[in-house]
Amino acid sequence: MENIKASSLKSKEEVISDLKALLVLVNDGKEGYQSAAEATETPELKALFAKFSGERIVYAAELKEHIAVHGGTADNEEGGLLGGLHRTWINIKQALSSKEDKAILSAITDGERAAIAKYNEYIADYADHADHLKLLQEHREGISVALSEVERRIVQANQ
Repeated sequence: MENIKASSLKSKEEVISDLKALLVLVNDGKEGYQSAAEATETPELKALFAKFSGERIVYAAELKEHIAVHGGTADNEEGGLLGGLHRTWINIKQALSSKEDKAILSAITDGERAAIAKYNEYIADYADHADHLKLLQEHREGISVALSEVERRIVQANQ
């Protein structure tokens, strides 16, 4: 079941590795939003963070399907280890201890920007990711919408 184009510069294993890297990012986002929902005392933000966490659960399932199509497996439900770009969500832990919504929202922006950057990297590599390019674009758009909403809330908190 070979779905990678013959002109691809990456091996099937490298494409699987890319998808797994996105899966780690998505799971980091899920965990970050779950932690943020637990930390805030604002009901509206709890609901918003739960919504975004739920979106990341869907993204993870979709990425796992594509990993399987390429012959890989992905059993993890959690984010990555400390270190590397995908762990910028660690900043949220510091913000959570303050319980201040503005600090929590600001920390979330770092994780979302890192995720968008990684998605952009793989979308730009369209020859290697052609069979799931639309999915990657949809995920990036969803993360961008979440980031815009979080940034809007930061502006509101500053007023």
